[in-house]
Amino acid sequence: MAIEAAIEAVREKGDLPVPLHIRNAPTKLMKDLGYHKDYRYAHSYEGNFIPDNFLPEEIKGSKFYDPATNPREDETRKRLSAMWKGYYDYDKK
Repeated sequence: MAIEAAIEAVREKGDLPVPLHIRNAPTKLMKDLGYHKDYRYAHSYEGNFIPDNFLPEEIKGSKFYDPATNPREDETRKRLSAMWKGYYDYDKK
């Protein structure tokens, strides 16, 4: 269902630009344009996670995955809720 939701977002919004801070910056020009500026490598942080936006601004805040109600996915929901601290409302079902 998450993949279908993401595909639907692409159908609705089209080909959107990758946020500058997660773009690779192999050249000086790209760095000067702001590519990779303020990028934070998640694996350098506790839990290998940072609450950052990796989506284009036009769909920022979109939630594609919503765990089901079963014991395994309830644990996933709790973890996502703790990580995102209410941003995606994972604590609500």
